Amino acid sequence: MAPAPSKLYADDVSLVVVLLDTNPFFWSSSSLSFSQFLSHVLAFFNAILTLNQLNQVVVIATGYNSCDYIFDSSSDLNRSFENGRMPVMCSSLLQKLEEFLIKDEQFSKEEPDGRIKSSLLSGSLSMALCYIQRVFRSGALHPHPRVPIDSCYIGAQNSAFLQQASYITGGVHHKPQNLDGLFQYLMTIFATDLHSRSFLNLPKPVGVDFRASCFCHKDTIDMGYICSVCLSIFCKHHKKCSTCGSVFGQAQSEVASASDKKRKTPET
Repeated sequence: MAPAPSKLYADDVSLVVVLLDTNPFFWSSSSLSFSQFLSHVLAFFNAILTLNQLNQVVVIATGYNSCDYIFDSSSDLNRSFENGRMPVMCSSLLQKLEEFLIKDEQFSKEEPDGRIKSSLLSGSLSMALCYIQRVFRSGALHPHPRVPIDSCYIGAQNSAFLQQASYITGGVHHKPQNLDGLFQYLMTIFATDLHSRSFLNLPKPVGVDFRASCFCHKDTIDMGYICSVCLSIFCKHHKKCSTCGSVFGQAQSEVASASDKKRKTPET
């Protein structure tokens, strides 16, 4: 029996899904402004699409209160240059990014004070995996999705979650030392397709922190409390799970009450 035809293009055609962190609380304290960071990233997107005309780039904005698709190169037909400037697709991306930032800021006004100022990375990562799964199930030919998770972090504090995700999936986790040359880091490390990576000497993981982070403070912990229902992790004991709403210790208290009641009942 003849083998089933592959739905992939050549091995150097890639689908790159980028999670763009737009958290204003992070960028307000970063040495690199968000506009400077965005200029490097836009050039990186253009380079990916220029390497192969069949390459596809999908961008998911990861905010403080929401995450959403803001760009898909497969749905933008006009990718031509005008007067030597950035392509028209970048203006579409910037417009949708601005709309997302305004919407995310409006949501932040409705949030209670005291909430941890972290990005919804898990939500945007779930959206990326769903998109990749949809591409795998599509009937037409499609680029090769990059299932390994690459992470480029520019903050002072390393992310144990991204470090673990890159290590487990065989991706690259790297912190650029010179932010002025961020585009060069993106091109030489993260732009390579999966087939070419076997011939390159990319940065290797060193000292991966496999400790978990608590859901309450986002701190890396050695020991903690785990919800038996949703497996959320907490650094301190709570009466109620903030993720699923389960009451901790309810089963034990019911058993203790039943035992006490049995002891108090006189024998007949």
